[in-house]
Amino acid sequence: MIDPFILERIPHRPPFLWLDRVVAISGDTIRAEKKVDEDLDVFRGHYPDYPLMPGVLLCEAVFQAGALLIGERMRGAAEEGDGVPVLTRILGAKFKREVRPGDTLEISASLVERMGPAWIMKGAVKVGGKTAVQVEFACARKGG
Repeated sequence: MIDPFILERIPHRPPFLWLDRVVAISGDTIRAEKKVDEDLDVFRGHYPDYPLMPGVLLCEAVFQAGALLIGERMRGAAEEGDGVPVLTRILGAKFKREVRPGDTLEISASLVERMGPAWIMKGAVKVGGKTAVQVEFACARKGG
């Protein structure tokens, strides 16, 4: 079940929503979770004899958590205008551990710096308390 809080703040929807619930939002940091369903269609083609969660989708989970944090921070901020947070740059990613069907992603994203319309962020996905991916990225609000 997807937390309605998420659906109210970012435009992503299944099958491309990689957050199930928000664990905590505190200042410049968000923590969220996603259970990796064993029957995800992606596993039929991504190493079918040894299914792995694609690293790009792990990064996407972090990006969505960052967008959710931006959406929450901007909620009610009239000077920001409308629009949705959109990924504008990936500054670097490090893949450290495999994620397998049935794992629960522990997702975090934090604001590093705000530069005009850009939000510089960093985040990680952990499984069982161990880092699977770390990524730095930037977002900006688009549309509206």
